[in-house]
Amino acid sequence: MKKFFSHIALFALLLLLPACAVLRPGPTPVSENPAVLTLVEQARAEAAENKLQSAVATIERAQRLEPRNPWLWQELARLHLAQGDHAQAESLAARSNTWAGSDPALRAANWRLIGAARSARGDAAGAQAAEARAVELERR
Repeated sequence: MKKFFSHIALFALLLLLPACAVLRPGPTPVSENPAVLTLVEQARAEAAENKLQSAVATIERAQRLEPRNPWLWQELARLHLAQGDHAQAESLAARSNTWAGSDPALRAANWRLIGAARSARGDAAGAQAAEARAVELERR
């Protein structure tokens, strides 16, 4: 019974993640480039107005300025998750992890995005594995 409730709690968390992930700014600055920061701010405003396609295009413009910026890949993953494009969200979060280096907080957040995408696709085991990876990274 305890395992059942832990699955319910995980599922509830993963359902709430997409709703807050799009609008919540990251814990550290996305970039030091003022143009990138302006574009991220614009994309977040567009997302807040539920203009997700426009927000995606804006983040993609920022990515042209900083293609190896893991925070931009994560922003894009969050937007795709909010749009219901779960496979793309998972792929983009994984791409963010390739550029994240040794930043455990960013990598853990990406694994949580991956878990939310997997859960939304009905992959409970994959979602649970992603959450376990996030927890492991946060312990470092």
